[in-house]
Amino acid sequence: MSNEISCKGSPTSSASVRASLVTDESHFSLASLNSSVSQDEFFRCRDHSDLVLKRMQDYLQSEKLCDVVLIAGVDGRRIPAHRLVLSASSAYFSAMFTGQLRESQQEEITLQEVSGDALNSLIQYCYTGAIEIREDTVETLLATACLLQLSTIVGACCNFLARQLHPSNCLGFSLFAEQQGCTALLKLATAYTCQHFQQVWKNQEFFMLDAAQLANLLRSDDLNVPNEQEVFHALMAWIQYDAEGRKRHIPELLALIKLPLLQPSFIVDHVEALCGGANECQQLVMEAFKWHLIPGRRSLIATSRTRPRKSTMGRLLAVGGMDGHKGAISIESYDPRLDKWTLLKNMPTRRLQFGVAVLDDKLIIVGGRDGLKTLNTVDSFDLNTMCWSTLVPPMGTPRHGLGVAFLEGPLYAVGGHDGWSYLNTVERWDPSARTWSYVAPMSAMRSTAGVAVLGGRLYVIGGRDGSVCHRTVECYDPHTNKWTLRAPMNQRRGCVGVGVLNGFLYALGGHDCPPSNPAVCRTDTVERYDPTTDTWTLIASLSVGRDAIGVSVLGDFLVALGGYDGIQYLKIVEQYDAETNEWTSIAPVNYSRAGACVVAIPNSFSNPASTTGGVALPSTSANPSSPNNNAIASSSSSSAVNVPVANNSTTV
Repeated sequence: MSNEISCKGSPTSSASVRASLVTDESHFSLASLNSSVSQDEFFRCRDHSDLVLKRMQDYLQSEKLCDVVLIAGVDGRRIPAHRLVLSASSAYFSAMFTGQLRESQQEEITLQEVSGDALNSLIQYCYTGAIEIREDTVETLLATACLLQLSTIVGACCNFLARQLHPSNCLGFSLFAEQQGCTALLKLATAYTCQHFQQVWKNQEFFMLDAAQLANLLRSDDLNVPNEQEVFHALMAWIQYDAEGRKRHIPELLALIKLPLLQPSFIVDHVEALCGGANECQQLVMEAFKWHLIPGRRSLIATSRTRPRKSTMGRLLAVGGMDGHKGAISIESYDPRLDKWTLLKNMPTRRLQFGVAVLDDKLIIVGGRDGLKTLNTVDSFDLNTMCWSTLVPPMGTPRHGLGVAFLEGPLYAVGGHDGWSYLNTVERWDPSARTWSYVAPMSAMRSTAGVAVLGGRLYVIGGRDGSVCHRTVECYDPHTNKWTLRAPMNQRRGCVGVGVLNGFLYALGGHDCPPSNPAVCRTDTVERYDPTTDTWTLIASLSVGRDAIGVSVLGDFLVALGGYDGIQYLKIVEQYDAETNEWTSIAPVNYSRAGACVVAIPNSFSNPASTTGGVALPSTSANPSSPNNNAIASSSSSSAVNVPVANNSTTV
């Protein structure tokens, strides 16, 4: 039997009660305690801890049983205390009193550079578990709590200061946290500084930074800026605050500005004037001009300055796909700076195996199937107003499993299936004439192929017809209206994901035979195509073998989203770093999906950009942070998707 009661009251009265119970033989006897009907009992006093702490606090205030005196080094204030209480509350005091340190034997201990008021408040906290945090004392309290390793107080002070963060004080908070070794506050203040950088650099604290502190800030890829011009303007403001004293730091700080990502006209108008005759600065300017003048060699001259900051990469959209039910209708948006996916909008109706392209501020959805029939319609989604409309006329041929891509203005719809047969036909939509027309057909019928633009040519990769999956690659020249064969891939890939990064084509995953074949194999391999040598090379593999992968380029990374592994539809998202030849995981999408169209869009739609996404698979799109969004810089790819369907519709 368990008995738990409140035992509030004075210890003296409790002792009297116990004595009465034992000595009052008229009520209890030893015989009755030993009787067979008695039961053992577990007693617990709910208030014991509070009563003991309260009594210890009384002893502290009356300076009874105290066995140590702490002396504050700043003002000499003497504070008596009990070693046992201090050791139980603080790891610092525990190490001091229970180890072999000299202080373990001393009756008086001086704590250097410690304020008496802060020390007294923290000693009182050890006895009461309560403390007052005020704006005028929080920094001293935090510094002392860090020294005494009172982690709960450190956390409380950090939370208090975090609520006081402002663009005018966050840099000071960061420096204070770094000096005190307070990693929690340093992390919060640094994140706040990056988030509000556009306001931070216009406040006095920013101009008081020394060159090393400014360099550490400019080096961060987490700065929340709309473009690299904002960072350059911040640097210029810092230099002009003390031009004579700071001009010697220009070369080292200008090297932290991503000059290749600035418009050439901006470099001529603003950056060259800053360089003067400094050779180091002139080399940086030449590097930027080479990036613009020789786009075909960007993979050879890439540096940390050509990798955009996360906030200037734009964001990804994952549109639709198969989700194991009747098809996903959601559109999710990915913020690379926050590493987070959020729901942007739902499509008005269910649509599978379509193609997606981005033109200016419009998301264009082409073809697909609704579960009953194959579609030739084209819908448009305005990324500014978040409204759907039908601005583009229907294609001449209904198509699902098609690939789409922009090439030198027109939008191409490639291959697919019309509900009856596989297609080798290709249609082109002219935005100026607002009409669809047929161009030369491919040599092979292809559905769920990867489609991409590279070097002013349209590439179609893999895919399948009714009997086999292809490894062949075809290339279309819009000026001659002819298709030519390129080197085939190392293996057959249907439902292949395709992207373009730094002048190379990438083919991701896929299956080697129609999904209805029991021997179908979904691969984790990835191949890279070099157009200068017309060769394919195997690179680092994905974490999971799958087909129907959504693919796009974001910044300097190739992103692979979702897919189908033969058992389930996936949420996983990976990104590929060409410099290290490694895939790393980023935040998964909120909804499992295979065959999603994935496109990259800029943070702002004020500048026209043309990006595309392929069929039920991907599309790489223009790098929103790239200074030129022309046909070469904005390589796009798309892929069709054909995955097992979780309803009664037929998989073609």
